[in-house]
Formats: sequence, structure tokens, C-alpha cells
Amino acid sequence: MSHQLPVSLELLHHRPAMIDVRAPIEFARGAAPGAVNLPLMDDDERRRVGERYHRNGNEAAVALGHELVSGRLRERRLGAWCEFIAAHPGALLYCARGGQRSGISQRWLAEAGVDVPRLQGGFKAVRQTLMAATEQAARAPMLIVSGLTGCAKTRLLLNLEHGVDLEGHARHKGSSFGRQPVETPSQIDFEHQLALDLAERPTPFVLEDESRSIGAVEIPLPLWEAMKQAPRVRVEMPLDWRIEQIRRDYIDDLWARYRDQYGQWLGWALMQRQLVSALVRLRKRLGEERLERLLQRQQHAFAQHRRSGNSRAHNSWLAPLLQEYYDPLYHHQLARNGQQALFAGDWQACLEFVADYCQRHHDEPMLGQSMAL
Repeated sequence: MSHQLPVSLELLHHRPAMIDVRAPIEFARGAAPGAVNLPLMDDDERRRVGERYHRNGNEAAVALGHELVSGRLRERRLGAWCEFIAAHPGALLYCARGGQRSGISQRWLAEAGVDVPRLQGGFKAVRQTLMAATEQAARAPMLIVSGLTGCAKTRLLLNLEHGVDLEGHARHKGSSFGRQPVETPSQIDFEHQLALDLAERPTPFVLEDESRSIGAVEIPLPLWEAMKQAPRVRVEMPLDWRIEQIRRDYIDDLWARYRDQYGQWLGWALMQRQLVSALVRLRKRLGEERLERLLQRQQHAFAQHRRSGNSRAHNSWLAPLLQEYYDPLYHHQLARNGQQALFAGDWQACLEFVADYCQRHHDEPMLGQSMAL
């Protein structure tokens, strides 16, 4: 049977279980949201088939593929597909373009008595659908939450149904100190998950003011250009409040994640190495003298933190880092941008303003078609 399903935003919205039969190297670059990689061919087999295709054409390449994936190897891969499908009724298959590899996989499954649809157009169709959704979302109304480092902007938008957590999708907090002890997504996977989030969220979108790069990934250009033009709300909080917030985010929460993942000893060593490296990466902007001063305070704070279990010693280097580096950098960017905020106030006042703004502007028309799934 060669049953195919067309790719649509509505289909992807339901997060169906999917088997990606492409090679692992292809899957690592990006996949359909929620897909698992159970390849028809591994990387080396795919490479050899590709070389045969370029030398001798498609028929010879297909013949080599059947030769390489045969006997017990074929049975193992077919068995893995059957096991997954048994655990996930309604699962789908796809390959790069919905052609030969998913067609072969589908046929083998049919011969084993298992009927599974495949995605028409494969991964290419998934990507085109989700990138079109992002381009459409970029035409929707949005509001940007800005403010000095430590103003809990992410926490604010997480309190809103309209909030889109770019840093959460990137698995990175955005600054030199933002790396998390989790695997970061590929650029394609970041874009795909973000596209679904945008398609499923009410407008106006509420996003945090970000650089285009967040860790190892970049905000898709159409969305980034729209964010630069969107109206802004500015959160203003005193230094002491921001230092407490930064310490919770970049010390306490980070330590809890490293400890939970790696245990006490290794988790501490890895967290300490990350924070030292983050500070050293600012060498050019801080200058040698200031960097050395902050590194000494940081090491003293680590020693006190480890002895007492109290992270407040880190305030000794976090406070000057905010005052001497992050705050001047933000003010410089604010002056260069020149854009006035719709509203400025403390965290709670901004939360209330944004919630009211979203209610008043809910589902305003965008430039183009509706985002409805």
C-alpha cells in the first residue's frame, strides 16, 4: 500500500508519532517535531548508495541499497519500526522528500502486515510548512518586553498565555552566562518548535527583547525583523532586586540542574568551569584589570558557597558585572535604537499592562491570512 498524507500545520499541531527513516546525520541537522530516528540506512550505507547513484544512476543505487540492507539487518530494522508502531498506533513515516526510502520502508511494513501512512513530500514538506507558518507569524501583532539584565523578563512572559519563550526553545538564557546543562537544539529543530508555538498561541505575541543569536541558534530573520519594529514595554527594577534575580537564575537554578544531572562533585566542577569560562569570554569588553578583579571575587564566592551552601557570596562579582558591563551595554543599545516604550514600570505593573494590552488587542488581524489551524 502507498497511502500518503499531505503535510499541513493542522497535522503537525497534533504531534503525531513519526518515524524518520533518513540517516542519523540527516536527522541530527533537524527533523519533524517529535520524530524518532529509525533509519533505513545508516550514514555509511547512505554514503555508499549516494556514490553509486552519482556513478551509475538510480537503478544501480537502489540495487546496492537492497544489498546492503538485507537478511538479518533488514529484519532488525523492520522489527524496530514494528515495535515503535505497536507502541504508537497512528504513527507515520517520512524520509527526505517522501520518495524512495519511506516508500521502501512502507512496502516492507505492508509485507509484514503493518499498514502505515507516509508523509507526502517528506521532511522537505514539513520544513516548508513550518517556515511558512513563521513568516506568517512575523506579520502578526506582537509586543516586546525589554529591560536591564535581571528584570525577570522571561518570568513575566511565562505568566502570559501570549508569551513566546525564545530562550526556552533555544535552551539557553541568552547571555554569555546562559548556557544550560542540556543538549541544545539544532537550528532547524529550534525553528520548527518555535513555528509550532507561534502557530498555536494567540496574538499579539509577547516576546523578550533578544539579540538575534541565542546561544548556538538564531531567531528566524522574518521574525527578528518584525521584533525590531514592534512596540515595547520596559521593565524597571532596582539593582538589589536584579542581583537577587540573577543569582537565582545563573547560580542557584544552574547549580540545581548540574547537581541533578551529574551529582554533587562533578556537577559542582562543571558549573564552576562554565561560570569561569563565561566570565573569561568577556575579556575583550571587560579589559584585563577588571576581568582579573571579577575572577578573584568569583573564586572567593565559589569557596564560600561550597563551605556554607549559601550562594549570596556571588553578589560580590554579580553586582559589578551588572553595573560596569551589562547596564552600560543596555543603555548604549537603548540610545542607539531610540525607540520609545509604550509603558515603563516595575515588574508587576508591566505584567498588568501587558495582560491588559493582550486582552484589548487579542486576535487583531495580521497582514495576510489567519493563523488558525
